[in-house]
Amino acid sequence: MALSLLLLLALGASPAPSDDVVASTQAWEARRLQRLQAEDGWLSLVGLEWLKEGTNRAGSAPTSDVKFPASAPADLGTFTRKGTQVSFQPATGVAVTLGGKPFAGGAVHSDDGGEPDVFQVGRIQFQVISRGERIGIRIKDPEAPARKQFRGIPTYAPSERWRIVARWEPSNPPAQIAVPNVLGGVDQSPSPGTAVFTVEGKEYRLTPVLEGDSPELFFIFGDQTNRTETYGAGRFLYTEPPKDGKVTLDFNRAYNPPCAFSAFATCPLPPKQNRLALRVEAGEKRVPSH
Repeated sequence: MALSLLLLLALGASPAPSDDVVASTQAWEARRLQRLQAEDGWLSLVGLEWLKEGTNRAGSAPTSDVKFPASAPADLGTFTRKGTQVSFQPATGVAVTLGGKPFAGGAVHSDDGGEPDVFQVGRIQFQVISRGERIGIRIKDPEAPARKQFRGIPTYAPSERWRIVARWEPSNPPAQIAVPNVLGGVDQSPSPGTAVFTVEGKEYRLTPVLEGDSPELFFIFGDQTNRTETYGAGRFLYTEPPKDGKVTLDFNRAYNPPCAFSAFATCPLPPKQNRLALRVEAGEKRVPSH
C-alpha cells in the first residue's frame, strides 16, 4: 500500500476518488439528466386527475371532470370507467393519436401489469395509470414550466467510500414487504432478499423490491441526510442482481424520486426497514426550486 494512502487512512481522510468512480458516475449522471429532461420525462408532468365511476368529461374547459392544460381542446372527449376497465372516446373533430395512428375510441390499457397506451393530442400526451383502487389520467406537456426552468441537480462528489460491496442474504422463496406510497396506500411488493453492509464498523441492512420481470434490485431508502441536504421522502437506487453472494450498492447513483420534481407523481416511500440511521453523503441532493 502506498505511503500516501496509509497516511490518508491514518488521518481518517478519504482517498481521492479513482478516475473510474468519477468517470462512471459522471456518465451515469448525464444519462439520468437526459432521461429526466426528455420531452416525455418526469419534468413534463402537468396533471394527474382521478377518474370517478362512470363518465368523465375531459378537456381544458373549467367544467371538465378531467382538466387538461389550456393548450388542449376545451372538449377533448370522454373517459368511461367501469370498475378497473377504462375506455376513451375522443370528441367529434378532435384528432387523438395512439402510437402515431388515429384513435377513434375504445378500451384503454393502463400501466397495471404492462406498458400503458400513450395518447397524444397536439403536443399533449396522456395515459391511464392504476394505483390500487384509484385509476387516473397522467398528463404531460413538453412545454411544462418545470422542464423549461430546470437547472440541474446538485450532487455529492463521487466517492469510492460509497461504492459498497454488500453481503447478500436471499429470501427463499421471495418475501412480500409493505411499501407505502405518497397517496397514503401500502403495496405488497416481492423482495428476493436483503443487502447487509458495514460503514465505519456498524452494520446496516437494505431490502430491495423487484419490478416486473426485471432482474435489477430496486432499493427505496431513507437516511439522515433527508432532514437537511437530500430529498425529505428518501431516494432510489438500482443495482445489478446479486452475484456470488454479493451485491454492489453504488450510492453515488442514489437519485431523487419523481415526486421531488412534481406534485403529479405517485411515488413509493421507503419501507420502515430501509430508513437508515446513517448519513449517506452520496448521490443526488435536494433540488431547492422544486
